[in-house]
Amino acid sequence: MTGKDVPGLEEARHAIPAGTKINVTFLGNENLDMRVAAAKAVKDLGFTPVPHISARRLASPGQLEEFLGRLQEVGATEHIFAVGGDPATPEGPYPDALSVIRTGLLQQYGVREVSIAGYPEGHPDIASDVLWRHLEDKSAVLKEQGLDAVVLTQFAFDTDPVMAWIDGVRERGIDSEIRIGTPGPAGIKRLLSFARRFGIGANAIIVKKYGFSLTNLLGTAGPDTFVTDLARLTDEDQASGVVKLHFYAFGGLLATSEWARDYVAARS
Repeated sequence: MTGKDVPGLEEARHAIPAGTKINVTFLGNENLDMRVAAAKAVKDLGFTPVPHISARRLASPGQLEEFLGRLQEVGATEHIFAVGGDPATPEGPYPDALSVIRTGLLQQYGVREVSIAGYPEGHPDIASDVLWRHLEDKSAVLKEQGLDAVVLTQFAFDTDPVMAWIDGVRERGIDSEIRIGTPGPAGIKRLLSFARRFGIGANAIIVKKYGFSLTNLLGTAGPDTFVTDLARLTDEDQASGVVKLHFYAFGGLLATSEWARDYVAARS
């Protein structure tokens, strides 16, 4: 969710299990008060807030400490997501998530678990070897600091690169929980626009495997096929370790939450 999505969260709360992790983004067009208020709302409604720390948007160490301090005041620092962020040029001293983690400030403000980014289909602006090196470095530093780690991925439409990437993570000795990103139900045009923005593969074969067609862009699509196939593949691959899901609510918190609730109910 974003800082503006508190009404949407209140609307969707009936469909979300208590304690569910809900990420709160760190957008350039939102301010500190909005981010903290959103994290507090998540906590107050009985869920687990996971505020994002966007390294390249932080102007100074003081701004990082102010953000962590404000989050700690509302009980929202146990779980955070450290990510590089969008700006081409860092606004301060932190060029990437690793530099934030290395400050040692996180645990001083009550952080116990840090989510770090994973990219099963790569990143449009970062070379693959750099992505792997940073994933290894962040995992190692978090272990040294005694912090738990979760690898949370960009969303995907195709299970093949996802499974190959999971194997690559495990082969590198990283045994942290992995949360594979997948979009909740949303309009097909909207899904494709996000895919283009983030460099996600969206050719005809891939999107057919996900469950929609490029010849019909007027409808909506959900992750039923992707989630079902991923569950089967991870069950068959004992080396995949702990793999869960992270939903991107491009179609709204209510639609995503009700889809997840109904999917689980249909299989229980």
